Amino acid sequence: MFENLFRKKSVAKILEDAKKGYGDHESSLHKTLTVKDLTAFGIAAIIGAGIFSTIGKASADGGPAVIFLFIFTAVACSFAAFAYAEFASMVPVSGSAYTYSYVAFGEIVAWIIGWSLIMEYAIGNITVAISWSDYLTGLLSSIHIPALGIKGIHLPDWMTMDYLSAYNGHQHAEALINAGKSYANLDDATRLANNAWITAPRIGSFHLVADLPALFIIILITWLVYRGMKESKNASNAMVVVKLAVILLVLAVGVFYVDTANWDPFAPNGVSGVLKGVSAVFFAYIGFDAISTTAEECKDPQRDLPRGMMWAIIICTVLYVAIALVLTGIVKYDTLAVGDPLAFVFDQIDMKVMSGIIAVSAVFAMASVLLVFQMGQPRIWMSMSRDGLLPKRFSKIHPVYKTPSFATIVVGFVVAVPSLFMNLTIVTDLCSIGTLFAFVLVCAGVLVLQNRPDVQRGKFRIPYANSKYIIPVIFIALIVLGFTRFKEQTTDFVTNKSRVFDPVSFITSLDKNELSNVQLQIRENQQLQHLPQQSIDTEAYLAGLSETEYQAFINQTNVAEFKKIESGWGLFKHKIPMYIFLIICVFVTYYCITKNLSLIPVLGLLSCLYMMCELGISNWIGFGIWLFIGLIVYFLYGAKHSKLNAAYKAEQQ
Repeated sequence: MFENLFRKKSVAKILEDAKKGYGDHESSLHKTLTVKDLTAFGIAAIIGAGIFSTIGKASADGGPAVIFLFIFTAVACSFAAFAYAEFASMVPVSGSAYTYSYVAFGEIVAWIIGWSLIMEYAIGNITVAISWSDYLTGLLSSIHIPALGIKGIHLPDWMTMDYLSAYNGHQHAEALINAGKSYANLDDATRLANNAWITAPRIGSFHLVADLPALFIIILITWLVYRGMKESKNASNAMVVVKLAVILLVLAVGVFYVDTANWDPFAPNGVSGVLKGVSAVFFAYIGFDAISTTAEECKDPQRDLPRGMMWAIIICTVLYVAIALVLTGIVKYDTLAVGDPLAFVFDQIDMKVMSGIIAVSAVFAMASVLLVFQMGQPRIWMSMSRDGLLPKRFSKIHPVYKTPSFATIVVGFVVAVPSLFMNLTIVTDLCSIGTLFAFVLVCAGVLVLQNRPDVQRGKFRIPYANSKYIIPVIFIALIVLGFTRFKEQTTDFVTNKSRVFDPVSFITSLDKNELSNVQLQIRENQQLQHLPQQSIDTEAYLAGLSETEYQAFINQTNVAEFKKIESGWGLFKHKIPMYIFLIICVFVTYYCITKNLSLIPVLGLLSCLYMMCELGISNWIGFGIWLFIGLIVYFLYGAKHSKLNAAYKAEQQ
């Protein structure tokens, strides 16, 4: 029984089934895609929230040196892209990492990665839909037509936000106001969420808060994907042309306003400041793997898929680096922590027309990302259905449009409903961890198949370099560096040294009596006894203290210890992902030495696993719960209906 869980599909069998149309449906997918189309899909997936939003926060943290973060992330994704490209050349069928894992590891791992890809694409779509809604809302509010008396089209806040964000924002606002912060001094996001909650229509005690623009774009994109690959391709290409034209316009105009004095200091917050934006910048790159789901619709997948992936990453990285240099050259880096950095920069130099053009193009950019993601998910389900792991209806091909019609409609519902209610931060992190997990397994799959003589190779193979001469040296060098230059941080990590909660976490955990005690302590320290209690902005006061002063204040505060200090298991649990990474590093280093593993997929595996560990224990727990639910579904349905299981039973009889 245990061995059956790891039953594998051969490359020859997969290719044979693909030629037969898998035997269940007469219709097959249209083969219309070329290298140009695949590159455009890659650009459509990658250039979206990254260049129109997250590049601002990353630049504010790292300064002009953020360009090195984009380059580092691109290199890490390129390692994974090499692995995807080799598999895509070897197994040129729909299914992406799911199909590749079926060949390398067997059915149970293939199911796990397929279930994980549901998280990547479906939840990624939710993320993009919510972001698109934010851009559209901002664009509508900026429309001014004096002749018609229009001074901005303002949708009600409760109609443009998810339920969880509104609820959490309201709770957070109340906690800060009780701590003495005035409503006017709340950050914009908290104030907006609080207003959405307060002004929302109610059904009994239920607040009707839902992101309706997100629902609209999902319905529109789902209809487009349902209609056919040709229509999707044409729409994607058109949107890519628009946003590339705008980015090139930004570079052409912006370069004349660059002041090189703004590039000094180049790395104001050092390496830690640059690396602070890792998760945001990585999210800007995910989606290039969606290209591999279109393998059956390529004219020459073994040649074109690898080229399309590589060109997409190269072009996007060049654009990201150029935009980052222009933005940090026009204004000082520390002013860029805004949601729309491109429009913000041109506002600063009083070029309102450029700001308007950028706002419009951002709406197209996010829609094109959603299109690629929404196109990838049904093709994963189609492949799983063909193998018997999902019901047959998921592999049904529309007789006219030649698309996985039923799967496309289901994906539309799966994305649309949560987008009305789910929090953006939650879905972003879950999407990232699901994506990185897929990258890790694809890189590992290439290593597993590296020396198997029975595997049919494609036209593209990863250039080979023996990792045993490089990986052990890097591993030892990092250990030495950790216990020398970064000795204090390394020692604190190993000994699980306790640490003080940051001011916001501390303040929002207090009840009314504890908060009163803290405010009394502030008045006594500053001799402000004459001021009323509500006049003291507790969070602002604590945030303004130096690290030493804050530590001394916390030590004197008459509050339960667990609300002041993070220690013991509460602290250690956050380090578990990093310990997992270090243990895997030891095993990988051992196999590099004994098995002469190929260097590029090893680097891809380790770099993607490291970024997984940076996402935090709460995301690992959420991801683990998702995989556990997937295993229940597999054992209740997939294991019984698997075509490999049916073939195995036939052999036994």
